[in-house]
Amino acid sequence: MITTDYVIGSPCWVELTTSDVDRALEFYGRVFGWTAESAGPDTGGYMKILNNGALVGGLGPKTSEDQPVAWSIYYNTPDLDMTFQRARELGATAQVEPMDVMGLGRMALLTDPQGGAVAVWEAGTLAGMEQTDDPNTFMWAELWTPSAQGAKEFYGSLFGWEFNDVELPGAEGVYSTVRPAGLGDDRYFGGVMGVEADALQATGGRADWHPVFHVTDCDAAVAEVKDAGGEVFMGPDDAPGVGRLAVGADSLGAGFVLLTPSPE
Repeated sequence: MITTDYVIGSPCWVELTTSDVDRALEFYGRVFGWTAESAGPDTGGYMKILNNGALVGGLGPKTSEDQPVAWSIYYNTPDLDMTFQRARELGATAQVEPMDVMGLGRMALLTDPQGGAVAVWEAGTLAGMEQTDDPNTFMWAELWTPSAQGAKEFYGSLFGWEFNDVELPGAEGVYSTVRPAGLGDDRYFGGVMGVEADALQATGGRADWHPVFHVTDCDAAVAEVKDAGGEVFMGPDDAPGVGRLAVGADSLGAGFVLLTPSPE
């Protein structure tokens, strides 16, 4: 579970960078029923995303032409400067140096050694999302990477993550579930999957973090994604012991996964 008990290394925020804020809000309003409100006049058009009134993420416009349209997942740290320095020592590349965010907290953006974008958050007045795991909210963080072992070494050293390797059916590889250090089985929040670089076309072979959103009916959500102008690349398919899932993108190209969890 993601939970809103944000310990070191746990995902605490999801954020969409998009080329058209109004179009993105229309898409996610149709698919998830989200609403939005401005984060303030000095935020460059940044919007707070709400699910039944609860804060579940943020959405903002691209700040440069070469910035990708994509979802970002932020990970909690009590000491941003130390985490940022440690990430650099482990081979990460700085994209945005540690900066203050209007008293809400401090953030930084890096690229991990496999090319995956990773965001880090030190809470001020904002700890993170107010609702997770429920329908139409963020429930899982998934990393597709050309080097699962390299990713595990990096994030394990950076955040102390603990991994549980699970053999996939049909000898299709290993999926490593992830939890914060020292917590129980109920705190697994994501997974790492090794993927050949040539299969990571959207990122040019670089690692790619995807948010997984809980939906009550994956088939109905997929139909809504298509009707709203999005794409579905895989599914809906049943994953034994996991649920029914699909991989898609919004009408502007930001990727995500939809999951109706198994009742087991």
